[in-house]
Amino acid sequence: MSTPATIQQTSVLLVDDDARFRQGLQTLLQFYNTTNDQRFTVVGEAASSQQAVQLAMEQHPMLILLDMELATGDGIATLMELSKLDLRSRILVLSGHQEDEWVFRAMRAGANGYVVKDDLATQLFQAIETVLSDQIYLSPELATRFFQTFRFYNGQASEAKVKLHLTEREQEVLHWLVQGASNEEIAAHLYISVATVKAHLTAIFNKLGVTSRTQAIIKALKMGLVGYS
Repeated sequence: MSTPATIQQTSVLLVDDDARFRQGLQTLLQFYNTTNDQRFTVVGEAASSQQAVQLAMEQHPMLILLDMELATGDGIATLMELSKLDLRSRILVLSGHQEDEWVFRAMRAGANGYVVKDDLATQLFQAIETVLSDQIYLSPELATRFFQTFRFYNGQASEAKVKLHLTEREQEVLHWLVQGASNEEIAAHLYISVATVKAHLTAIFNKLGVTSRTQAIIKALKMGLVGYS
């Protein structure tokens, strides 16, 4: 007599501002429940970045299916916020975009996988299984283009660092700046004074040719000088 397969229970948070698309995901997950040894339970639905973060903190879902374009809130910013929560949720991005830049930015911001919405029917279940196994999911085509983009930005970043003559300490300050840290928080992280942080920021702004924190963050990310964490 054979032993029944173990049923894997997975809690899911759906994040998309299109109610019809969320319903479509619900239908797919219900179909998977009847055809596999996985049991998916949707514990929340969010239509905005704020709702997504709030529900993630309340429900601690094992899996988050996240759209990259929300009516209120940027998908990249949402990814970063969810990653900072350290809930151990696996985040699978579902996007209508397959351009290299979109995939690259999402993976750098903390996504565990990326699926183009046109390919959901053929790729979603495999993608879910992959990220729940603590692996990264990208289709072969997206993976090839991602690593090509990674090599480009990596080379560009190395050239930029040499050209700008950023010191090691300035790179550390820039890293924490991109993470959204205040001057006081940067000082605490690096064990230096706030006055020293301000001096480093002035030097960084001059080297980047910018006049504000926001401009510095945008330019640093575009140049590949720092990544998300």
